[in-house]
Amino acid sequence: MKRAAYFFSAMQAKDGHWPAENAGPLFFLPPLVMCLYITGHLDSTFSVEHKKEILRYIYNHQNEDGGWGFHIEGHSIMFCTVLSYICMRVLGEGPFGGHNNAVERGRKWIHDHGGVVAIPSWGKTWLSIFGLFDWSGCNPMPPEFWVLPSYLPMHPAKMWCYCRMVYMPMSYLYGKRFVGPITDLVLELRKELYSQPYDTVNWKKVRHLCAKEDMYYPHPLIQDLLWDGLYIMTEPLLTRWPFNKLREKALRQTMEYIHYEDENSRYITIGCVEKVLCMLACWVEDPSSDYFKRHLARIPDYMWIAEDGMKMQSFGSQQWDTGFAVQALLACNLLDETRETLRRGHDFIKKSQVKENPSGDFRKMFRHISKGSWTFSDQDHGWQVSDCTAEGLKCCLMLSRLPPEIVGEKLEPEQLYDAVNVILSLQSKNGGLAAWEPAKAGDWLELLNPTEFFADIVVEHEYVECTAAAIQAFVLFKNLYPGHREKEIEAFIKNAARFLEDIQMPDGSWYGNWGVCFTYGTWFALGGLVAAGKTCNNCAAIRKGVEFLLSIQRENGGWGESYLSSPSKKYVPLEENRSNLVHTSWAMMGLIHAGQAERDPKPLHRAARLLINSQMENGDFPQEVILTALRKI
Repeated sequence: MKRAAYFFSAMQAKDGHWPAENAGPLFFLPPLVMCLYITGHLDSTFSVEHKKEILRYIYNHQNEDGGWGFHIEGHSIMFCTVLSYICMRVLGEGPFGGHNNAVERGRKWIHDHGGVVAIPSWGKTWLSIFGLFDWSGCNPMPPEFWVLPSYLPMHPAKMWCYCRMVYMPMSYLYGKRFVGPITDLVLELRKELYSQPYDTVNWKKVRHLCAKEDMYYPHPLIQDLLWDGLYIMTEPLLTRWPFNKLREKALRQTMEYIHYEDENSRYITIGCVEKVLCMLACWVEDPSSDYFKRHLARIPDYMWIAEDGMKMQSFGSQQWDTGFAVQALLACNLLDETRETLRRGHDFIKKSQVKENPSGDFRKMFRHISKGSWTFSDQDHGWQVSDCTAEGLKCCLMLSRLPPEIVGEKLEPEQLYDAVNVILSLQSKNGGLAAWEPAKAGDWLELLNPTEFFADIVVEHEYVECTAAAIQAFVLFKNLYPGHREKEIEAFIKNAARFLEDIQMPDGSWYGNWGVCFTYGTWFALGGLVAAGKTCNNCAAIRKGVEFLLSIQRENGGWGESYLSSPSKKYVPLEENRSNLVHTSWAMMGLIHAGQAERDPKPLHRAARLLINSQMENGDFPQEVILTALRKI
């Protein structure tokens, strides 16, 4: 444990956070490269060595069949294969170039699986922007959506924030029918990617086409009818006088929203997909604008280089990682050895708290309160997250019980109260906690999910992880500040615990939304229920959760779960019943929360033995499989 604590302390950055990679999906980086190519800023942003490292990342994650997966461990899909192919060509590889003949192998995969016309909707959008597809082959994304009356059930304010922030700039680019410069490279790619002459493609017929490898969420008939209605009747009207005046107004309003989001996230935006689209929209509006220049300045925030090359992160995870790092070090009970590390971590957490709500009339701009919250990354990001706020609050409360001369001055009570206010505001009627904003719309709106490879992305939902983390934070807060909003907090905890019990799976597990998957969710749920006062003796949900974890323990004492659990929504073990050290740690913590050490410590001893024997000489542990879930894919 000391070796691990020393190694972990050595990894801390000067400002107190722990730098960490938050990547894996393979559709993050290529759009950035494509955007910089379109805007003419590729060479000024990425040096020759940067480009080599980006290519190395692409080569390292090409599958044996020649394609690229949705993420680094996934089966090949059309979306990421086409984007990776274009990225290689933009970065200078010829039609037969690339490591191990990567370009030709990728092209063969594309043609063998239906051709580029079978790319899903997000791919069709990016290809249209790049000049490799025609906008008439895309389902409509009318910017008029952003000027709809707020009382409508489909109003943008009711959408999940990430969905909203993707389709906001997409609809602007669609409304403009923007197409980048048709360069020699674009003309060459038209010949390479299509199995027929580009000018002969019937774009209308390929609107609903999607490769079976990419199809996770088939569109219901009602949605296809909606798209067809917009395509056949609405779009022809909105692009002609006098209705095109409404389109012009909608484009201006959409751009206002984009600028507002950019300013309130200091041009980081909410995530990497949105970052590139918003940056391109700013360039389309005015290539020489300060808005675009500020976007360029924040590109480095997203870039990460590792042993497999240079990649684009989904966004920084500084606050999230620092919160758990501080709690892990506190659990080691090595205060003398880690005091300086804890002080720096405490300082980073305090400085990362969001100090103000979004600017101006933020509710008019579809935003929620953020004052007192913590984001996933840092204060600049500006987007409140309930479980990040709960973990930040927990850290500040834990550290407030230690001498300030060791860990620094504690946070002012008013700042803690602000954090409590944010968490309380995010609880739904069912007791569960949303992540970013209150859940405002019914699940029926998921019928209108326009993507093919995501599920449950149209509206905000409640999550086991957020709910459990908030319970733990509030129990600690109530003990230290018993007089503040006590009745509200007690009601919150009671309802949140009931929610955790209600959403338990029949096998005793909980579905984890942000990690893989049932091991992750069960760890959080058990911790939340125990914090709420439940035990194995008085709570059937805890007993079933413990039974689930014990039933999936491997022969070597560990636990191991495949990422396939997330899309299949059922527990899938790692191949060959392998164990994973992180899953083993999550399961151990869940069992320890639930009192397994008092009942029968043998399963914990077996797991601890595996962890101890897996530690490397420097105190680190080996990197293993992907553990982050990207919603349901």
